[in-house]
Amino acid sequence: MKVLFLDQTGKLAGAERVLLDLVKPYKTECLIGLFEDGPFRELLEKQNTPVTILASKPIEVRRESSLLQGLSSLGKFIPLLLKVIKLSRDYDVIYANTPKAMVIGALASAFSNRPFVYHLHDILTPEHFSSTNRRLIVTLANRFANKVIAVSQAAQNAFIAAGGKAELVQVIYNGFEANKFQGFETERDTVREELGFADKFIVGHFCRLSPWKGQDVLLEALSHCPDDIVAVFVGDALFGEEEYAAQLKEQVTKLNLVSRVKFLGFRRDVPRLMTGCDLVAHTSTAPEPASRVLVETMLAGKPLVASRNGGTTELVQEDKMGWLFPSGDATALAQIINERYQQPEHTSKIATQAQTMAGELFKLEKNQQEVTQLLEEVIKS
Repeated sequence: MKVLFLDQTGKLAGAERVLLDLVKPYKTECLIGLFEDGPFRELLEKQNTPVTILASKPIEVRRESSLLQGLSSLGKFIPLLLKVIKLSRDYDVIYANTPKAMVIGALASAFSNRPFVYHLHDILTPEHFSSTNRRLIVTLANRFANKVIAVSQAAQNAFIAAGGKAELVQVIYNGFEANKFQGFETERDTVREELGFADKFIVGHFCRLSPWKGQDVLLEALSHCPDDIVAVFVGDALFGEEEYAAQLKEQVTKLNLVSRVKFLGFRRDVPRLMTGCDLVAHTSTAPEPASRVLVETMLAGKPLVASRNGGTTELVQEDKMGWLFPSGDATALAQIINERYQQPEHTSKIATQAQTMAGELFKLEKNQQEVTQLLEEVIKS
């Protein structure tokens, strides 16, 4: 079975991390076509996965713009589509991993007569996509996709609610290699010293800087916590969200948190940095499809507090694997942070329990097997 995978970005966001693991079993029997160059290509090459760059110029990706906006000129759209059509004829199936890749992949499948699968990592709601984009995604999926993989029940339900055909979509939860997030305990003190917070209660936040990821909510909550509680933000603005990143730093100054907050930017040593944290907060203000950080935190054995929305409630069993709070409610978040600070033994017990449960529920091998089975069925049909 030969698979042509398509992804719109060379940056390393959640969907790209999923694909990085997903393609490993295919070795040379696949090709990853990226619409721009970047660190994602470097990591694919490092694990000996065939990869090619299909576009000479990056395609701007903004949630509020049309999916076709970056492809609107014939100078970008036609050459890219023709390349994918030509490539796809040497493969058994086209697999689109992102929305703009889906537009190209869907149309290419019609010309090359190859089956088409779309991996839906998003929730098709107004908070994430305009009505135009939702209609476009659903229309193309309904018309061209042989199957849509949703990363959670929440993602599946939103697809159907937006007009997607229920018979097309199948839920396959993301899989993880647990050992990637474990074994760093001996570096805990070193990490804390590097951060300059050796004697503090460190709350970590591991997401790209984006308004809907709610970093501002954590900053507001931190202002209602004792001075011994500090925050470290790991992640950068990826998709035209630099203005929000600047606003966060202004908020830090306004709340008098300069000595209690650090922004580390993009880092590749996330599991190691997590080791130095006493608690990890995930504060999205809009429904999450299935954030990888949630499972990564639990696999690392770190206590977790997260917004109660979207697929988060499927991944994190409340009070068994972590603590949930109403989206955007900084006061409720502050209360949970303070309780975890005051109850270290109970906090540690829940984190240990979550590590075991997550290790069983989200195995990478299971994810890979389910995707491979789906692709084989699509090709046969």
